[in-house]
Amino acid sequence: MSQTALVLIEYQNDFLSEGGALHEGVRAELARTNMLAHTEALVRAARKKGVRIVWVPIEFAPGYPELSTAPYGILAGVKATNAFRIGSWGAQIVQSLKPQEGDVVIAGKRGLCGFASTNLDFVLRQNGITRIALGGLLTDCCVESTMRSAYERGYDVVTLADCTATLSQAQHEAAIDFTYPMFSHPMTSQAFLDTLP
Repeated sequence: MSQTALVLIEYQNDFLSEGGALHEGVRAELARTNMLAHTEALVRAARKKGVRIVWVPIEFAPGYPELSTAPYGILAGVKATNAFRIGSWGAQIVQSLKPQEGDVVIAGKRGLCGFASTNLDFVLRQNGITRIALGGLLTDCCVESTMRSAYERGYDVVTLADCTATLSQAQHEAAIDFTYPMFSHPMTSQAFLDTLP
């Protein structure tokens, strides 16, 4: 098995599907970047090369008891729109990327970083993973937070520039052009595949 894992953040209906609680906010950027189609192709190809597929959804209990009574910033929007409720359609991973046997779905993400409240680090190390490639939503939020933490934990980090999206082109490009190179190797999904044996 490969020492590389594909770590995919918040590929959930509330972001990616028509009618999702936060879909309108990212609709234009999803269309511009075509990140979903890029990710679908990448997952198919990566599986064939023995890359472990790791899903990191975010979920909250009804009433959002995990959050403060007055959340602010990005989490205020999650609570206000009733997004990512455990057991809801919106919290499910989008149908076109439904996890398959052998994939790992990480439970417990309640904030921005994929490592902070989960066993992601444990699972990666148990599987001998030393290199991770990150995709998902939002480019400058959860993907960026997870990238920074992975870098500090000593992983060889790739960020997939065409498998991420956020609220605007300016935000997306600023993250990829200025922040991502400080903590990762930004590249397209095809360039990443080309690095695999």
